[in-house]
Amino acid sequence: MKINIQEYALSKQDSGPYGITAGIDGALWFTEQKGNRIGRITDTGEIKSFLLPTPGAGVMSIISDRNGDLWFTEYNANKIGKMTSIGHITEFELPSAESAPFGIAEGSDGAIWFTEMKSGRIGRITKSGEITEFELSNLHSFPSFITPGSDGALWFTQNLSNTIGRITIEGEMTEYPIPTPNSGPVGITSGPDGALWFVQILGNKIGRITSSGEISEFDIPTPNARPHAITSGTMGDLWFTEWGGNQIGRVTTEGTMIEYAIPTKNAEPHGIAVCTKGDVWFAEECNQIGRLSIFTG
Repeated sequence: MKINIQEYALSKQDSGPYGITAGIDGALWFTEQKGNRIGRITDTGEIKSFLLPTPGAGVMSIISDRNGDLWFTEYNANKIGKMTSIGHITEFELPSAESAPFGIAEGSDGAIWFTEMKSGRIGRITKSGEITEFELSNLHSFPSFITPGSDGALWFTQNLSNTIGRITIEGEMTEYPIPTPNSGPVGITSGPDGALWFVQILGNKIGRITSSGEISEFDIPTPNARPHAITSGTMGDLWFTEWGGNQIGRVTTEGTMIEYAIPTKNAEPHGIAVCTKGDVWFAEECNQIGRLSIFTG
C-alpha cells in the first residue's frame, strides 16, 4: 500500500482548523477554532468558509448528520450549532452555564449527543432543539469525544477519570476503567469490528473496548506521539492523528500499526475523517487541511 499526502493552505490566517467530518455532499467540513468559522473543502481543493454568528464561539468538533446538516460544538459560547449545506446557521444555548461542549455525535435515536467538559454531563439535543442533560457520576471527569456504538448506545472518553463511558439512549450509564493509569483518553470511534477504538494522549497507546467492556491496548511506535483523534477507514482499519509525533497513524483491528510523517513540520494535526473514496483528511492547526490518499496494487 502506497500513500501520498497533500496539504491545502487556508487563505485566511489564524483559522486554527480543529474538527473535520465528511459531508454527504462529498465535501469535507471543518471547524476553524481561531477564525470562528465553518470551512468546506471539495475533492479538488476548493475552499469556502462561513462565519459564525457568535463572536469567539470556540467551535470545536463537527459532524454531518444523516440528513446532511452539520452540527458542531461551541466550547466558549456554551452552544450547539447547526448549519445547512448552504450555510444557514442556528445556535442553541445550553441550560448549564459554562458547560464547555466539546465532542458530538448522532445517536441511533436520531438525536445529537454531546459532551460537556466542564459541567461533567452528557447532553442530547433533538433536531428541533430540545435539550436534555445527563449528569455523570464524576462531575470532574472531563468527558471528551463521543461516538455511536454498534450496540445502539453512545460511548465517550473521560479524560481525567481515565475511563470509557457508555450511555444508552434512555440515559443509563456505565463506566469502564482503562488499564493504563492516567492515560488521558481523548478521541473515540466505532471500529469496523464492532468494538470501540480510542486514543490515549498521555498513555501513548491505542485502546479497544468491546461492547461488553473488555479492553485491549496497543503501543504506538513513536514515543510521546500524543494521539488525538481516531476514525474508521474503508479497508477494515482505523486512522488517527499524532499531535506530538506530527504523523498520521494507521492501525489494523489486530493492532498492527504504521505511521506516516506529515510534510509540514509542527502541523499540529487534530481532527480526522475518511471520505467515501477512502482518502484520509485531517485538520492541521497550522492553518492547513491535510489529505492522505491511498494507492493499492
